[in-house]
Amino acid sequence: MSLNEKDLEKAKKYVIFSSKYVRNFVIWIFISAVIGAVGGVVGSLFHISVDWVTGARALHPQLLFLLPAGGLLIAFIYKVTGMVGKNTNDVIDSIHDGSPVPAMLVPAIFLSTAITHLFGGSAGREGAALQIGGGIGYRVGELFRLNEKSMRLATLCGMSAVFSALFGVPLTASVFALEFISVGVIYYSGFVPCLCAALTALEVSMLFGLRPMHFFIPAPALEPIILFKVCILAAATALVSILFCETMRAGGYIAKKINNIYVRIFLGGLLVLGLAMLLGTRDYCGLGMDIVKSALQEGICEPEAFFFKILFTAITIGFGFKGGEIVPTFFIGSTFGCLMGTLLGIHPGFAAALGLVGMFCGAVNCPLASIILGVELFDSAALPYFAAVSALCYVLSGYFGIYSSQKIIYAKTKAEFIDRFTH
Repeated sequence: MSLNEKDLEKAKKYVIFSSKYVRNFVIWIFISAVIGAVGGVVGSLFHISVDWVTGARALHPQLLFLLPAGGLLIAFIYKVTGMVGKNTNDVIDSIHDGSPVPAMLVPAIFLSTAITHLFGGSAGREGAALQIGGGIGYRVGELFRLNEKSMRLATLCGMSAVFSALFGVPLTASVFALEFISVGVIYYSGFVPCLCAALTALEVSMLFGLRPMHFFIPAPALEPIILFKVCILAAATALVSILFCETMRAGGYIAKKINNIYVRIFLGGLLVLGLAMLLGTRDYCGLGMDIVKSALQEGICEPEAFFFKILFTAITIGFGFKGGEIVPTFFIGSTFGCLMGTLLGIHPGFAAALGLVGMFCGAVNCPLASIILGVELFDSAALPYFAAVSALCYVLSGYFGIYSSQKIIYAKTKAEFIDRFTH
C-alpha cells in the first residue's frame, strides 16, 4: 500500500469515527431534550401541586389532625400499585445494576408526596423528584429502545430534569445526578445530556410561571479570622449531618418492627401530630420554607429548630410517609447555621447559607454539587467559603449518607479504592 493510500485509509477511518461521534452526540441531545421537556412538565405540575396543598394546609391548619388518616391513604396507594418498600434507593439501584424503574413509582410518589404535605408531614419534595425523574428517564429510554448502559444515562437525565424544574438550579441538578450515584467517580459522558435535560426542564418550568429559588445574602470579604470561624461551623455542621443520617436510619429501623404498613404509618401520623401539639407549633410540619427564608434573609430562628426538624422528618419518612430528605437538610442546615453564626460572631444570614450548603453536602456526599448549589442559590461572592464548607463537611461527615444504596467508591481521606455503601 502506497503512502497516499495509507493516508486515504486513515482519513476514511477518521471520517467514519467523526460521523459516528457527531451522530451519537446529536442523538443524545435530542433524547435528553425530550426527557427534559417531559420532566419539566411533570416536575412543574408536581411543584404546583405541592405548593397548592401547602397553601391549603396554611389556610386550614386543622388538616394536621387528619395526618394519620392521610397516612392510611398513602399506604393504600402503595399497596394497590405494588410499590410497597420502593423509594429513591431503588432508582439508584437501577443505575448501578441496570434493573428497571417500576412504572407505577411515578404516580405513586407524586400522589403520596402531595398527601404528605397536605396533612403536614415533615418531608421534602426532591426524593419524589428523583423517583419521578428516574421513572420518566427510564420510560423515555424504553421508547427510544436504548441499550442497558444508555438506559442508565437516560435515568440520570430524568433525575436532573425534575430536580432542576423543582428548584431552578440546573447546574446543581446535572452535577448532583452524576456525582451522588458513585461517590468518587463522576460520569463525565453524562454531563452534556444531563445539563441539556436540566436546562430544558428549567425553561419548561418557567413557562408554567415558576421561578428559580434564589436568596440575596451579603458575603464578607475573604479574611483569615472569618475563614477560621467558617471552618468551625463546617465541622459542627458535619456532626449534625451525621446525627440526621443516623436518626433517619433509626426511625426507619424502629418503624419496620411494625409489620403492618397501615398500623405503622397511622402510628407515625399520630406521633407527628402529638409532637406538634406538645410543642405548640406547626413550624416543623411540611416543607418549612418560611423558616428557611427567615434564617437566611433575617438571620432569625429558634435555637432548637434544627433538632426538632430532624426528629419530625425521621418519624415522617421512617414510618412510611412520602417525600424527600433534601429540603429538610435545607431547613436543618440553615437554622443550625444561623444558630452557629450567632455563637461565632458571623452574620446569621450568611452563616445560615453556609449551614445549608454544608448540611446538603454532609447528607448526600456531593462536594462539587454543593459548591455549585451555593453559587446558584446565593451568587458567587461567597464561593471560597462555600468551597471550604463543602470540602470539610464532605470529609468530616465520614461514610454516612441519607441514601443507603449510594456507593462510596474511593476513600475520603486517602487514595484508596473502597467501593462500599453509606451507613
